[in-house]
Amino acid sequence: MAKSRNTEQKIFDAATELFLEKGVDRTSVREIASRAGINLALMNYYFRSKENLFDAIFTALMKKNSEELIRILNSDLELNEKIRQYVHVYIDMLSENPLLVSFVMSILHRSRERITEMKAINSLYATDQFTRQIIEEGKKGNIRRTDPTHFFVDMLSLIAFPFAIKMLVMDKNNITEKEFQGFILERKERVPEILIDNLRPRR
Repeated sequence: MAKSRNTEQKIFDAATELFLEKGVDRTSVREIASRAGINLALMNYYFRSKENLFDAIFTALMKKNSEELIRILNSDLELNEKIRQYVHVYIDMLSENPLLVSFVMSILHRSRERITEMKAINSLYATDQFTRQIIEEGKKGNIRRTDPTHFFVDMLSLIAFPFAIKMLVMDKNNITEKEFQGFILERKERVPEILIDNLRPRR
C-alpha cells in the first residue's frame, strides 16, 4: 500500500511540475511518466488519462481553500465584510498556490462540457446565497442595483489577473519577487475598497 501511494505521489508531483513549466496542453503523458521515473503502463494504471490527473491535482489544490471561500459566500456576514474576507482569503490562496492561476487559465480553454464535469470548478464561482444577497441589498437600497454576474466576474478579475500578469508587472516596474508580494499585500486592501465603492448607491 505504501509503495502504491508513493508511486501515485511521484506521478502527482511530476505532473504538477510539468504543468507549471509547460502548461497542461503542452505536457504529454509520456513526459509525466518519464519525470516520475515510471513506465507508461503504470502511469495509465493510476490515472488512465492526463485529464484525470489534471482533475485530481486541481481538486487537491482547491479543496482546502475552496471550502473556506464557499463558507464566506454562504455566511450571514454583512455584504461589505463578506467581500473583504473573500478577497483576502482568495488572494492568500493564490499567493500560496501560484499554480492555480495557470490551471484556471487552462480550464477556461477547455470545452463547456469538460468544465461542467469538473466538480472543483464550482468552488470558483458565486453561490446562490451570495447572488441573492446582492439582489436583496439592491432592492433595499443599501447598495446600487447591480447584476450579480457582472459583480462576481469583476471581483474575480481584480483578484486573479495580477497573478496572471505577474512577470509583466515585475518586468515593467523592475521589482523583485519580494516586492511583488508587497504589491499583492497592498491589493488585499485596495481591491475590496474598489468593489465596495462601486456598490455604493449613487446620490
